[in-house]
Amino acid sequence: MAAAKKAVLGPLVGAVDQGTSSTRFLVFNSKTAELLSHHQVEIKQEFPREGWVEQDPKEILQSVYECIEKTCEKLGQLNIDISNIKAIGVSNQRETTVVWDKLTGEPLYNAVAAPVSPGPSDPAAVVPSGSSVPAAGASSVWLDLRTQSTVESLSKRIPGNNNFVKSKTGLPLSTYFSAVKLRWLLDNVRKVQKAVEEDRALFGTIDSWLIWSLTGGVSGGVHCTDVTNASRTMLFNIHSLEWDKELCEFFGIPMKILPNVRSSSEIYGLMKAGALEGVPISGCLGDQSAALVGQMCFQDGQAKNTYGTGCFLLCNTGRKCVFSEHGLLTTVAYKLGRDKPVYYALEGSVAIAGAVIRWLRDNLGIIKSSEEIEKLAKEVGTSYGCYFVPAFSGLYAPYWEPSARGIICGLTQFTNKCHIAFAALEAVCFQTREILDAMNRDCGIPLSHLQVDGGMTNNKILMQLQADILYIPVVKPSMPETTALGAAMAAGAAEGVGVWSLEPEDLSAVTMERFEPQINAEESEIRYSTWKKAVMKSMGWVTTQSSESGDPSIFCSLPLGFFIVSSVVMLIGARYLSGMP
Repeated sequence: MAAAKKAVLGPLVGAVDQGTSSTRFLVFNSKTAELLSHHQVEIKQEFPREGWVEQDPKEILQSVYECIEKTCEKLGQLNIDISNIKAIGVSNQRETTVVWDKLTGEPLYNAVAAPVSPGPSDPAAVVPSGSSVPAAGASSVWLDLRTQSTVESLSKRIPGNNNFVKSKTGLPLSTYFSAVKLRWLLDNVRKVQKAVEEDRALFGTIDSWLIWSLTGGVSGGVHCTDVTNASRTMLFNIHSLEWDKELCEFFGIPMKILPNVRSSSEIYGLMKAGALEGVPISGCLGDQSAALVGQMCFQDGQAKNTYGTGCFLLCNTGRKCVFSEHGLLTTVAYKLGRDKPVYYALEGSVAIAGAVIRWLRDNLGIIKSSEEIEKLAKEVGTSYGCYFVPAFSGLYAPYWEPSARGIICGLTQFTNKCHIAFAALEAVCFQTREILDAMNRDCGIPLSHLQVDGGMTNNKILMQLQADILYIPVVKPSMPETTALGAAMAAGAAEGVGVWSLEPEDLSAVTMERFEPQINAEESEIRYSTWKKAVMKSMGWVTTQSSESGDPSIFCSLPLGFFIVSSVVMLIGARYLSGMP
């Protein structure tokens, strides 16, 4: 009986999904894309100072080993033979920066994290010259702010008429991307400086650290990354698909410490320890690219939106590198094989999505759990003219207005917490529409539908609202683990593995839940235009950075400063006079 079951399952593929808050290992059937088993381990984030976000690379690596072992145990309990696992893919949080010693295998500093920042949605990354940016404390959740001064000094060296950083990388100069984090480490951590001088240092994003460690570490570990992760470092030329000498010189990064850049689907090396020793690691994708592949967005103009703390929208632009006129990022979507073409994407982000639900729970206390918001919104079915703009630390794409702050407007005596809950969900949808409108303008391919994933997609009211506000269908796969699935697909399809076909006719049909617009187009446009009016009302609240930065200096107030200085002078004078004979 057991033998028959094993035979039916056929080849399996595992996927490491390493995120900002947890690590998971999932195993899929390569013929049906069915998820068979998984295990998850929470990861700690460290905040050594306000605005600093770090993680322990060794804890991350240990969590991967633990997840693999526990998942294999669970498969054994299901009478599934783990020898059927033919390949492993890696999906990871992007931009987070690790430097380690290649002789000892020890990290030289904690991983400098970019927890969930939307990248270009850091107003500091894209505001016009001379504009103010939000106070540091306002956006510490989204940014590791230690590199802000590094960014400011570097930006002065970019000619106004030749932003070669953006033209080569598709990225704005920002605290978010790896190059400035690495520059900070080189400037401030003596252990890193010394290791570079002695040719002991290796740099990588989380995927590089994991693959090097899993394939042997100090005993022949493979130091590599894939094109999607490399494209988020600000050191990688997305046209030539190589580390760029001019960019490395600009940031002062020695090229000898950089990993080899490979495709997203090829055998990088073999597992050297644990239950899956000898299994090839053959897929690697940054998390948002992995979700794009897992959603099977292989055609030009197909887009997916991942709903989490923020939202990440990626639109496949095909083999064409489209540069945005509306503040979106140009990034590498995937390259599924050494000899396969590279595909590009436009990426836009909503800074505050799930975060607004947590704000209602933790700050206002109008809900006790995140799930409760759907119940409240369902009770009224409308915001009753109430609009919520969650510009907690400025407005992001497409406005780039750091002076904005969050507002709830359109209140009447009739408004209650249910209407505010409904308005909060609408806010996520309106922000998504603004990004999709920008994508449509940039690539000229109107979306026929939006594919969605992420934790918030379990909220049916939210999904229906999204369809109504976009006025296109919203499509949600019944199997929500699209990020891990994308990594598994890349691994199983690799040359030398060949257990997962990516040909359109061979891709497993995925059961989808479809939400169609249920209001007319005119009503959709009226609600959207009223939202835009609310957005305009949110602007201009912060006139100077110091007004919110909480500068402790008593001399921020000139009258108070003058009073204290003059008082001290008078006191000294009095004591001097009293000491005279």
